[in-house]
Amino acid sequence: MNPPIILQGILFDEKSSFLRGPAKAPPEIRAAYHSSSANYFAENGLEVRPETFDDKGDFKINVYTDIEQITRSNLNKKIPIITLGGDHSISYPVIKAVYQEHGPLEILHIDAHGDLYDSFDGDRFSHACPFARIMEDKLAHRLVQIGVRTLNTHQREQAKKFGVEIIEMKDLDLQNLPVFKNPIYLSVDIDALDPSCAPGVSHQEPGGIMVRELLHIIQAIDVPVIGADIVEYNPDRDINKMTAMVCAKIFREILSIIVTNN
Repeated sequence: MNPPIILQGILFDEKSSFLRGPAKAPPEIRAAYHSSSANYFAENGLEVRPETFDDKGDFKINVYTDIEQITRSNLNKKIPIITLGGDHSISYPVIKAVYQEHGPLEILHIDAHGDLYDSFDGDRFSHACPFARIMEDKLAHRLVQIGVRTLNTHQREQAKKFGVEIIEMKDLDLQNLPVFKNPIYLSVDIDALDPSCAPGVSHQEPGGIMVRELLHIIQAIDVPVIGADIVEYNPDRDINKMTAMVCAKIFREILSIIVTNN
């Protein structure tokens, strides 16, 4: 019997606009997941051991478009896929591949940033742009963003243009989270978290989600998750591998939700 989840790591941060470093993240997240300082149990009591997933390994990316092809080669329509990034630009080609298997998606995107720029620093595929490309290509028929706290005029216009549902951090009510009725794709940018609990990111945005709040959001998902990514962890800025352990915790909880709901 095949494991119920596929795992891939994408070693890519060439589209980062400020600092490099997220390309180093996948092996660090794996090491934290396997750390003897913790165990493999999620908070719902499910033990999500390595046997839970089919680990395809980490892929060094030389050409951005290769990410879609690698993801397509790793995909199996019946098995959800988790991707460890990498900067957030990887979400666009990964979701393009998932779309080929599942059709238009519903996406839950947790982030400090909307990532809706039409272009950033002259690059339409920057890590600041993936969800503009996703919505432009009609890869998703619903996009819900939680935790955003950096919207400028252009991104607000983009959100209106694409019909994006944004719950800004200042308006977050954990008792009134969005309801999904169909399977979703989950994208977690680690800079959604407040820098006090996740300093290892390139863009440290104060006033963010705390770890417990993020876990609540993930644990509240009650529909199948057909794919997920964890992106923008930057080991170069971490302190005592603190953010790596946070990423591993999030990874375990996503694994447990997929196993439970799918």
